[in-house]
Amino acid sequence: MRLTIWGAAQQVTGSMHLLQTENYSILIDCGLDYEKGTYQEENQHFPFNPAEIDLVILTHAHIDHSGNLPTLVRMGFEGQILCTPPTADLAELLLLDSVNIFLSKQNKRNKGRRGHHHSGPPPLYLQKHVMETVDRFITIGFNKPFKINGSIELTFIPVGHLLGAAAVILSITENEITKKIGFTGDIGRKNYPVLVDPEILPQVDYLVCESTYGGRLHSSNTTLEETLINTIQDTCIKSPGRLLIPAFSIGRTQSLVFTLNQIFSKGLLPPVQIFVDSPLANHATEVYRKHHSLVNNEAKEFYQTKGDEFEFDNLIYVHDRKESESVMNYLEPCIIISSAGMLEGGRIQDHLYHNIQNYYCTILFIGFCAKGTLGDRLLRGDPIIRLRNRDLMVYAAIKKTDLLSGHGDHQDLVNTVKNQDLAQLKRVFLVHGETKSMDLLATALIEEGYQVTIPEKGEIIEL
Repeated sequence: MRLTIWGAAQQVTGSMHLLQTENYSILIDCGLDYEKGTYQEENQHFPFNPAEIDLVILTHAHIDHSGNLPTLVRMGFEGQILCTPPTADLAELLLLDSVNIFLSKQNKRNKGRRGHHHSGPPPLYLQKHVMETVDRFITIGFNKPFKINGSIELTFIPVGHLLGAAAVILSITENEITKKIGFTGDIGRKNYPVLVDPEILPQVDYLVCESTYGGRLHSSNTTLEETLINTIQDTCIKSPGRLLIPAFSIGRTQSLVFTLNQIFSKGLLPPVQIFVDSPLANHATEVYRKHHSLVNNEAKEFYQTKGDEFEFDNLIYVHDRKESESVMNYLEPCIIISSAGMLEGGRIQDHLYHNIQNYYCTILFIGFCAKGTLGDRLLRGDPIIRLRNRDLMVYAAIKKTDLLSGHGDHQDLVNTVKNQDLAQLKRVFLVHGETKSMDLLATALIEEGYQVTIPEKGEIIEL
C-alpha cells in the first residue's frame, strides 16, 4: 500500500493525497493550490491520470480541499465522490462560486488587454463541470462504517471546523493484514459557535495530520462575546460609526451571526442594525438550517427556547445589488458583514471603498489573511491602499481577533495525536501547514515519543 502526498505538502493549500492498494486508487481531497500567483495554470494538470482514480473521498467543502474536483472530472475521472451530506451541499455552493470568480477574473483581464489576442488562461472549469461533479457525490453519515469494497472500509468522524467536516478513517486489508489510516482533514476547536467539538479519532496505524496552527496558540485572555461587545460599543454606540466585518461566507458568517444573536437577545447591547451582504452566505445559511440536526447542543437549545439562531430583530440579509447599494447609503450606526474575508473581491470591496477613509469606521478581521492580500496589507499597517484605480488613505481603525478561527491551535493538534496509543501509531505525517508550523508541531510530537515525517510533494510512502 502506497501513500503519495500530492498537495498541501509543506504548504497550506491544495490538499490532495493519493492512497493506492494493489488494485484500487483513492484520492483523499482534491483542493485548489493557491500558493502561486499563477494558480489556474498550476491546477490545470495532475501528476497522475485522473481516469485511473477509482474513488475520491472529500473531508469537507472548503475550496482548498474541494476546489479542483471539477478539473479532475473534466480530465477523465469517472468514479464517485464520498462525503457527508452537508459537505455535498456546501461544496456545490463553493464550486459554483469558484466558476463566478474564474469568469470575473477573465473578464477583467479581457478589459485590460483590448486589442491583444492573448487574454490569459481559460477558466479551470465551468458550471457544467461543477454539475457533473455534484452528480458524483454519494453522501454518508458520521460514524457509520461504509464498505467501499471487500477489503476497504470508510468511517467519517466529526471534527468541527465546518458543518459536515470529517476526518477520514480507512481500514484496509491486504494479504490478510488489516491496517488503519487516518486523515484528519482540518481539525476544529472546542466550544466553537454552532459547530460540534471534534471527536477523538479511533486508533489508527498511520495518521495524516493537518498542522495549520502548529506552534501557535489561540487568544485566551478574553472571549469572543466580550471582544464583539467592546468593538460594537466603541464603534456603533459611543460614536456614530459603522463596523465592517470581512467574513468568509460559509462557516464564519453563520457562527458570527449566531454569536451576535446571543449578545442582542441577552440585552447586552442596545439594538444596532446589522446587514449580511453576501449572496453566498445567504445560501450557506439555508444549508445550515437544512442540516440543523448536526449543529452543536448550544445552538439547538437556543433554537428551542428563542428561535432561529440565524434570524433576529435588526438583522437584514441583503440579496441583490440594489439592496447592497442602499446599505452604503445607510447613515445610522450599523454592522456590515460581507465577503470575502481577505478583501480579495466580493461586495466587501464596495463597502471598503466607501468607508476606508471614514474616521468613524472600524474594520474587524475575524480570520486569516494570506500574504499579499488586501486584508494582509491593512493588517500590517499600510497607510494607503489602491482600490478601483484610486489610492485611498486608511483612516478607518483596523482590528483583528482570532477567536473565530475555525482551526484548532497547537495544543489541539498535539492532543489529537496524543489520543493515539504511542505503541500502535507507527507514524504521523504532517501536511497542510507552513514549514515553520510543521517543524514546531513535529518537534512537540517527537518529544512525546511519536514518529513524525514531513513529506515532500510527490514523495511515495510505503505503508
